[in-house]
Amino acid sequence: MSEDAEAGSEVEATGETVGEAKWSALRELERRFPGIDKASVRFAVLSEGERGLLGVGYTPARVIAKLTRLPSAAAPASEEPGTPPALLRELLERVCEALGAPCAIDVSEDDETLYATLSGAELGLVIGKRGHTIDAIQYLANAIVWRGRDVERKNVVVDAAGYRERRRGSLESVADRAASEALQTHHPVALEPMTAVERKIVHVYLAEREDVVTSSEGTEPNRHVVVAPAPD
Repeated sequence: MSEDAEAGSEVEATGETVGEAKWSALRELERRFPGIDKASVRFAVLSEGERGLLGVGYTPARVIAKLTRLPSAAAPASEEPGTPPALLRELLERVCEALGAPCAIDVSEDDETLYATLSGAELGLVIGKRGHTIDAIQYLANAIVWRGRDVERKNVVVDAAGYRERRRGSLESVADRAASEALQTHHPVALEPMTAVERKIVHVYLAEREDVVTSSEGTEPNRHVVVAPAPD
């Protein structure tokens, strides 16, 4: 990492919760270094924040986010007929047309991931309630574009107008609140039903903490995460 990059790879941010502060710091790092791998970001919590008396006022949570590895730059993907990028574009064009939501599609890739970013006026139809539709599209894309190919598969990520990162920040805030409630009440806290993709985000996010544990309970479509105090 160059000296200039090193200087800009650490960010301090605040928020109403630790999750919101982390989300803000991550957004700033992504602005500075587009395409960062979130696994290469390390967080240090300076303050978990504190609500004021009777809910009036609060001391914000403060975190420092440190980028340990610069991203591989995503480049426009080669879309020769029959290649995974071309198949991905064709699939998304057909799906969006069927949904009545024609979109502009940008396809790019790096060493590990094939990205499709959608933009347009009717993206709510593509995202769906709680992201169910876009998660299903992404699952379908991962199954189709590499089918019958004896090559190392890249992960396919389908996003629409930055939805995935906004949702991640929201889920992390929900997870923080559930963890605080579980520790205060000494009882498990059940979250709302989520997709498998969203449940994984919550599990991975709270796995960094030693004071709470998580599990998934219930059956689809009502399967949900439960946050509980860690056993003594």
